[in-house]
Amino acid sequence: MDASTTPSVLFVCVHNAGRSQMAAAFLTHLGADRVQARSAGSAPASAVNPAAVEGMREAGIDISAETPKVLTAEAVQSSDVVITMGCGDACPYFPGKRYLDWQLEDPAGQGVAAVRPIRDEIERRIRGLLAELGIEPAA
Repeated sequence: MDASTTPSVLFVCVHNAGRSQMAAAFLTHLGADRVQARSAGSAPASAVNPAAVEGMREAGIDISAETPKVLTAEAVQSSDVVITMGCGDACPYFPGKRYLDWQLEDPAGQGVAAVRPIRDEIERRIRGLLAELGIEPAA
């Protein structure tokens, strides 16, 4: 697939340190090269949540090298699907884009035990999104 036919998904949360990082990692892992995943935050943290890193490591995905990124209007405009995770009015809106809002508990300040159910719910939703996009998840 070339870039013009590869769907692009942007995950947005406030700090881009937990939920959106896990979602982008799952989409990249399960969608392989058939989908582009990015994440950003309306007020990015200085580092990815260590409990999210550990929770994803348990799932076989390494996000330890990721860094929180600031949300830009350009990132939203260049995405086919924008999935928000509690960033509210801070997320820019562009007509014609597909928006989904995933209500997920914020793992900020919590340990890996609290992250696991959030991680598992994100994986379930990513598999559903891939099905909607007509993309078979990688093994």
